[in-house]
Amino acid sequence: MTTNIIDIDELAERLDTAQHTVSDTASLADSHDIDINDAYRIQNAVLARRLGRGELPAGIKLGFTSKAKMAQMGVSEVIVGQLTDAMRIADSTDVDLSRFIHPKIEPEVAYRVARDVDLDDPRVDIEACVDAVAPAMEIIDSRYRDFRFTYTDVVADNTSAAAFVIGPWQPLHDVANRAVRLEVGSDAVTGSTAAILGHPVRALHALHDIARRRRIPLRAGYVVLAGAATAALPLTGGVATCEITGLGRISVRGVR
Repeated sequence: MTTNIIDIDELAERLDTAQHTVSDTASLADSHDIDINDAYRIQNAVLARRLGRGELPAGIKLGFTSKAKMAQMGVSEVIVGQLTDAMRIADSTDVDLSRFIHPKIEPEVAYRVARDVDLDDPRVDIEACVDAVAPAMEIIDSRYRDFRFTYTDVVADNTSAAAFVIGPWQPLHDVANRAVRLEVGSDAVTGSTAAILGHPVRALHALHDIARRRRIPLRAGYVVLAGAATAALPLTGGVATCEITGLGRISVRGVR
C-alpha cells in the first residue's frame, strides 16, 4: 500500500546505498506515491551524495527517446539523468563488472557542449552550443529488484545511469539515420540512429526544454548521451563493441 508521505533524503539514501553497495532494492512505488517532481528531487539528492564523495559533473543522458519505449511506459516525454566523471570509461579498456548489479549496455550518439547554456535566454540555439559528435555506449544498471520499476522510479534512480564510454570526437555533422550495430560476445543487435526521436539532434532540443524547466545546468565540456539507438544487451563479460556508420567503432571489455 502506498503513502503520500515522501522523505526525499531517505529515498535518495536508499538508492545511493543500493548503487555503492551493489545491492538491489524494491521499487519505490511499492511503498510511496511519487510524482515526477518528487522523482527529480530524489535524483538530485542522489547526485548530491555522489558529488559529496568527490565526483564531478560530466554531462546529461536522455532516456525514453524511443517511441516504442514511451508507449511501453505510458509517457509522452523523454527523461534525463545526470552523469559524473566516475561513470566514464575509456574506449578499448576493461570495465569491472563487480561494481554493477545487473548491467546492460546500449549504443548511443554523444554530443559535446561547447559553451555554457543560458537556460533563461529564449534566443539560445541549443544546436549552436554543441561542437562535436561521437559514437558512445552507455552501461545502464537499474537499482531495482527484478527490473520492476515505474516511470517515476526510473527518474528517481537517475535513469539507471551507471557508466559510459565515448569514442573519438568529430566536428559536428548530421548523423541522421546512420546504421548502428552493437555486439556483446556472440550476441548482436542492429538498428539506426533514427530510433533516437527520429533524429538524434532532436534529443538536444528535448534536453534543452527539460533542463530549462527542471533547472538542470548545461555546461561547457558536458557530454550529452542522446539516447539508445537499439535495445540494450546484457553485459555479463567479454567484449562489447558499437559501430555507427560515419562515426566509428568503440569497445569495452567486461571483466570480473
